[in-house]
Amino acid sequence: MPAPILVVDDDPKIVSLVKTYLEREGLRVITAADGRGALEAYNAFQPRLIVLDLMLPELDGLALMRIIRERSDVPIVMVSARGSVAERVLGIHEGADDYLAKPFSPAELVVRVQAVMRRARRDGLPSGRGKLEHADLAIDLDRVEVRRGDEVLALTPAEFRLLVALVQARGRVLSRQALLDSLYGAAQGEALERTVDVHIGRLRNKLGEEVGEPRYIATVRGVGYRAVA
Repeated sequence: MPAPILVVDDDPKIVSLVKTYLEREGLRVITAADGRGALEAYNAFQPRLIVLDLMLPELDGLALMRIIRERSDVPIVMVSARGSVAERVLGIHEGADDYLAKPFSPAELVVRVQAVMRRARRDGLPSGRGKLEHADLAIDLDRVEVRRGDEVLALTPAEFRLLVALVQARGRVLSRQALLDSLYGAAQGEALERTVDVHIGRLRNKLGEEVGEPRYIATVRGVGYRAVA
């Protein structure tokens, strides 16, 4: 039996509505009403995806997501009444795969959940297999792995896809929209271009780049990014 989807929200009406819509799609659903209960459910059931409210009693959504991210790359769709650009960027920065502002359409949430699960099944693999090299980085597309010498860099699937897209562009500048397409596909809906900057910043940090001294990725002001030749 496939692992369930975990829906976490302290509003029983929202939980019931979301559960109903997801089960109509043949998905198994378990629920939790607070952060600590959600953590217990996560440990017990190892869900395939989590729909997570930001504002929770006991343990808030961001704190819970940080704990889970230390253990797993399970897809997380965050929902919150805080729908500003800054809040969405913070959610993505902390590890959410998608962010939906309340009030939301349950039908749209189902579509977002299905899209995130499709990306997770693809395991972040870009089109084409084999190996790439960029500076002192060895990129293995089959193993979804980046090495620098004997060191394996701990990149998330999103960071891996962005790095591959830039390297495969061979020095061409890629706009933020083009990089969004590499992350989410052409139909990414309201995905924010700012999330690209967040992922690039985390990628640069893992690559050990110094501020103002790009070794792997250069910013093209007002346009996007390119791989340093």
